[in-house]
Amino acid sequence: MFSYCTDPSVLAAPAWFACYLTTGKLMLFYASFGTVLLLLAITAPVALGFGFAGAAAARARFAPLSWLGKLYIAMVRGVPDIVFFLFFVIALDQGLEYLRHKVKCPDWDQPIRQGSDFIVCQAAKLPLSTAPQIWHEIYGFTLAVVTFAIVFGAFAANVLFGAMRAVPHAQLETAEAYGMTHRQIFWRILIPQMWVYALPGLSNLWMVLIKATPLLFLLGVEDIVYWARDLGGAKTARFTDYPHGDWRVWYFLGLLVFYLAFTRLSEIVLDRLMKKLTHGQATMGGEAQRKAA
Repeated sequence: MFSYCTDPSVLAAPAWFACYLTTGKLMLFYASFGTVLLLLAITAPVALGFGFAGAAAARARFAPLSWLGKLYIAMVRGVPDIVFFLFFVIALDQGLEYLRHKVKCPDWDQPIRQGSDFIVCQAAKLPLSTAPQIWHEIYGFTLAVVTFAIVFGAFAANVLFGAMRAVPHAQLETAEAYGMTHRQIFWRILIPQMWVYALPGLSNLWMVLIKATPLLFLLGVEDIVYWARDLGGAKTARFTDYPHGDWRVWYFLGLLVFYLAFTRLSEIVLDRLMKKLTHGQATMGGEAQRKAA
């Protein structure tokens, strides 16, 4: 905040906007872009880990493990994202509080379920009501990361499972004929070659993950959509020092530019990664590179 911003009503337009764009709430709006990028940076590798574990389990020779992997893929993919987000976060939150309640309050003699209410002792609350606000924000953000990772991990598992099946089976048979174990074939032959088949699907999944970040608002995280709707709404002099009309269209236009620029940057990076992976591979991309050389 600049020193001349003490009385915004007497400022000219350039100075007024300079003061308006540096208010505390606008700073929170700018910081929310970092929240979205941090979510993507954490969720992408975690979801890929869930996906790899699910695909490996679905391909396992041990039948129960294979059934478990296929059940995870089918169950999560078959439920609408918004339904899973709303259900899973509540279920996980209440499940953790229930376990803490059993440990910290063993003498509790009242039912936890009282109609539609879920009531546990204060010591079992997660996080505690006396905890600093930062811990409440970290807890909500962690729940969001876990939820996003489980949902998009199921889609990644389906992509990776298909990529594993796309690797020519003759190469696996050749490795087996040379005396390699099943584990050696999996890590030395199958995994290095599957990425070229998986990347197109994973790149689409990455784009979907970027577009799904506005669902953070449903999970209680104050993201860019939350602040754009809050700051863009009509303000009057009765409630704020910077009254303005309904500016939501301009805020959401800014979000449109941000998402388009970010997805375009992602396309460039993924295209270069695809060229690197297809180099020397017996695929259409690799063949195109050999002809160009």
